[in-house]
Amino acid sequence: MNNNQAVYRVNLKNNKKWIALTFDIGNGSKVPLPVIKILKKEQVDKATFFLSGTWARHYPEIARQVKYSGYEVGSHGYLHENYTEQTNEWIKKQSIKAEHALISTLGVHPRLIRTPNGDWNQRVVKTLKSRGYTTIQWSIDSLDWMKPGVKKIINNATARTKPGDIILLHASDTASQTPKALSTIIRILRAKGYEFVTVSELLKAGSPGVC
Repeated sequence: MNNNQAVYRVNLKNNKKWIALTFDIGNGSKVPLPVIKILKKEQVDKATFFLSGTWARHYPEIARQVKYSGYEVGSHGYLHENYTEQTNEWIKKQSIKAEHALISTLGVHPRLIRTPNGDWNQRVVKTLKSRGYTTIQWSIDSLDWMKPGVKKIINNATARTKPGDIILLHASDTASQTPKALSTIIRILRAKGYEFVTVSELLKAGSPGVC
């Protein structure tokens, strides 16, 4: 894989059925806590949350709940704008601003980033890499942000899952149907023999892959 490509999934070398649940948070205070509560109820100890710097500053107590629950924290940038439309300097400044927000709020120095809107190209990835970041995308898209209905979200997240997949979900208020779908998603995937790990654990267990 080109070193300036974003990571969509991981080609595992350990023959285990590992997958990563990932949650983007960019707005709101109503959905994040129910999502965390469901993960705990379903005994999902490992997941990766990509937090917007602006959101973390606005809702520090909720952001801390993500960290205190033991979940991995990555950056979701600061302003929710397409990085491909911006200069390298702008991208660097945004990553630094988001980094400072997460450090000051959570004491977390993120090394994973998911760009807003999943927007990237090789220049963006290379620029973020120069700041020590690995750009993470997804291989399974629940499309929960479109609010297509709980059954559709569940099917999107579970029907085509393979070991090493990175599943995209949201815990923003704009994804109001996610909490209703999450328990079923977890139970279906567990019934198929999958184990939930963080994105970092996936990366350590194999080689980055593309869809």
